[in-house]
Amino acid sequence: MICLPLEIQRLEEGVFLATSSVLPGFLVQGDTVEEVLELAPGVARSLLEAMREKGVPWPWEPQVLELPYCTEVLVTA
Repeated sequence: MICLPLEIQRLEEGVFLATSSVLPGFLVQGDTVEEVLELAPGVARSLLEAMREKGVPWPWEPQVLELPYCTEVLVTA
């Protein structure tokens, strides 16, 4: 498991967009932050697999996460 830093912002249209400063071409859009976070791993995996197949080196040294991994999540009340 690797850690990919994300930046999530709300666009004027009301949807949310995630990008990553370390993975060029990574874009995920969703109606909610939760949807973006749900879609992000699959999009990142597909992009990284395509890079590997084409022999393109990853643009950053991935941080390997050890389990159990603890993080913070955004919970709206």
